Amino acid sequence: MTALLRTADDILRRAPWTTAPHDAGRAVPRLAGCVVAFACVYGAAMGAYRGFNAEPQWALQMAYSAIKAPLLLGGSFLLTLPAFFTLSSLLGLRDSFGQMVRALVAGQAALAIALAAFAPLTLLAYASSPDYDFARAFNAVVFATAALAGQSVLRRHCRPLIEQNRRHRTLLVAWGGVYAFVAIQLAWLLRPFFGASGLAVRFLREEAWDNAYVQLARIVWRAVVGE
Repeated sequence: MTALLRTADDILRRAPWTTAPHDAGRAVPRLAGCVVAFACVYGAAMGAYRGFNAEPQWALQMAYSAIKAPLLLGGSFLLTLPAFFTLSSLLGLRDSFGQMVRALVAGQAALAIALAAFAPLTLLAYASSPDYDFARAFNAVVFATAALAGQSVLRRHCRPLIEQNRRHRTLLVAWGGVYAFVAIQLAWLLRPFFGASGLAVRFLREEAWDNAYVQLARIVWRAVVGE
């Protein structure tokens, strides 16, 4: 545990091993390990919602959510990596691909660390209100805030590359849009993360293979038209 916390501190402070130009091969697995470990911590906290509402199978929901949180972060990253490679090649940035990938993984690690740091606040929110919509909204705010922390670390890692070639900024903006699009859909497919009251605990919903953006359009349509 001490080693893991020390690694997290290194990531947030950009210790030399996280930025050394020719050490990406050894740094990436260590950074990825942090993504898995800290995302598991927040996933378990996120799944504790049923426990605070005296619902059965709360421990199973915590275990499922602890597995799904790193799947969400890692899956979103891996699904967008081919697009990132293609864009970097089209922009003539192939030579810095290894450094950029390490910066992206460092940003993911910072996002996971920030999520884990919010775990006590999430538990306090669950203890303060049993409302399911409040739990969903609170977690949305936590993920958005943690994403900003990840972006902050990512920007600091990429600053030297952007100073050398402004096209790195274009690459990051394009990848960020693709990543957000994929992450929202993957989060929808991996639900439930909290476990609504009255529903049996399942790893995935029966209607998991659905489209988040179609559902969002339906919600907006019902809100506007009232049907």
